[in-house]
Amino acid sequence: MTVSSIGDAILPAVAHPLVAGALLAGGLIVVLAAMARRRRRPAPGHPAASPEQANPVAPSPSARSVPAPAAAPALEKTMTKASDLFVACLEEEGCEYVFGVPGEENLDFLDSLSRSRKIRLILTRHEQGAGFMAATYGRHTGKAGVCLATLGPGATNLVTAAAYAQLGGMPMLMITGQKPIKSSKQGRFQILDVVDMMRPITKFTHQLASADNIPARVREAVRLAQEEKPGATHLEFPEDVAHEQTTSPVIVASQVRRPVADDKSIRIAVDRIARAKSPLLIIGAGANRKLTSRMLTELVEKTGIPYITTQLGKGVIDERNPKYLGCAALSSGDFVHRVIEAADVIINVGHDVIEKPPFFMKPGGCDVIHIGFRTAEVDPVYFPQIEVVGDIANAIWQIKEGLAAQPHWTFESMVRAHRAELDHTAAAVSDMRCPVYPQYLVDQVRKVMPSDGILCLDNGVYKIWFTRSYPAHMPNTFLVDNALATMGAGLPSAMASSMIFPNRKVMAVCGDGGFMMNSQELETAVRLKLNLVVLILNDNSYGMIRWKQANMGFEDWGLTYGNPDFVKYAESYGAHGHRVTSAEGLPALLKQCLDTPGVHVVEVPIDYADNDRILNKDVRELSAALPV
Repeated sequence: MTVSSIGDAILPAVAHPLVAGALLAGGLIVVLAAMARRRRRPAPGHPAASPEQANPVAPSPSARSVPAPAAAPALEKTMTKASDLFVACLEEEGCEYVFGVPGEENLDFLDSLSRSRKIRLILTRHEQGAGFMAATYGRHTGKAGVCLATLGPGATNLVTAAAYAQLGGMPMLMITGQKPIKSSKQGRFQILDVVDMMRPITKFTHQLASADNIPARVREAVRLAQEEKPGATHLEFPEDVAHEQTTSPVIVASQVRRPVADDKSIRIAVDRIARAKSPLLIIGAGANRKLTSRMLTELVEKTGIPYITTQLGKGVIDERNPKYLGCAALSSGDFVHRVIEAADVIINVGHDVIEKPPFFMKPGGCDVIHIGFRTAEVDPVYFPQIEVVGDIANAIWQIKEGLAAQPHWTFESMVRAHRAELDHTAAAVSDMRCPVYPQYLVDQVRKVMPSDGILCLDNGVYKIWFTRSYPAHMPNTFLVDNALATMGAGLPSAMASSMIFPNRKVMAVCGDGGFMMNSQELETAVRLKLNLVVLILNDNSYGMIRWKQANMGFEDWGLTYGNPDFVKYAESYGAHGHRVTSAEGLPALLKQCLDTPGVHVVEVPIDYADNDRILNKDVRELSAALPV
């Protein structure tokens, strides 16, 4: 191509306005760059100025030379692995233990947990045991107990424990793993919609889809678990999210105070109680809080108003108090129900509909004052006339301050009914038969357990004997499940209690059926070097259902089975095995086991032959014959 031909090609293009503008701009840039270079180049014969010469103010001879300040570096947020951040959030919440059975999808979390100096992993032999232990931790401390499981079958094994905590008002946080949610090559292997599965049995359930959201979601899960009414929460932590990096900081819990009851509602309640003829306190599950216990005790001491409890209210006030008139262990027809019938005003503290109601309201019956964290859940048998809503301890304190004992109050009928119950029980506690009589067993256990000793009941017909006749001296020393009423929780509950209170005596009371549902946790108890006693009440059957079967007039069928040698079974796990062979030997054996370190399993052959006669017939007839 010739020079003339190149010119012919360029000239038409330059004539275009856009091209001409571009060329002009380019030329200006070249000129400005050349001028800048000339300014930086020193003039001929003159050296470049030093930093000192460039300073227009000459320093004094005594002044120190100060280096020019360095440019401030750009602030960079530290990257943190998501599983490390999760563990840091748990530490901030005061978590001490994570109970669980980890799986492949939990390995990042497990690795992060291994570096924590504040949280201890408690490896259990079944996720259900881990859940029961976490729930019991929450029950004792008021802080959310934390448990861990993998996806699929691990998560489904937590379902019963979730319901146990949710219905029983125990704060608990469940963490489950999941396959990668952003890219997975395993199809649907082991995958269930765990978040949806947990929704009906938790207060909060959520899948963590981003590492950035971990602090907020952990804070929310713990907050809701611990907020009244306490219960279960759940977070699903997928494998790929656990491995992500994030700059999100830990969120610190805020300072929160519960609202207190309205002054006017307090005055209305005080006025109605003062005008009553025979007021009665009923202590329910929601009253089982430390400060509430103290306020209720002071109220009873100041006013002399008697009280009864539900099963979950046992121990809130010391039951050696002469104003204690019994526990509503049976649904109806017991001596305690005659106590209730003698009242014209019931002060129902911490009522929770998850328990069988200790009384049924009816139109024209006595007035009921509902005192709770929340308003009453109304149904055909519970529609209180007065409600005091707010922090229960504060409400009781306000009522105590405004109320005095009234000279017209009378409690004679109530006391007479309770005295009849005590006399009826006393007649049976000296029965020395073997297999052991339930009333004798309860009496001997109470005698060997110290006031701060913790008794943890599984679920069976023995629960009725213990709730009726075992006086609890302190809050949370009588752990019974009267909400979900699941079998299998007695041993894990005792294990958690022993961990939290290592210097207190702890005893689990289990039926043979309930014990075998989580008996594998004996290995966990031995490995943790716990000190506890496990009573196995052996009747080779599902005794509670046999009792119901007899009460309903059905044939005794379909509820008996065989059992292993419990002594050898205990020893195979490294525990101490014992067997009661006479009623006379029971007290000494119980004391020996409580005073000797280690895990002790005591098989107690039990005689339930009189259950139907006593609980379904005698108690009803004797209580009904009492004058009101």
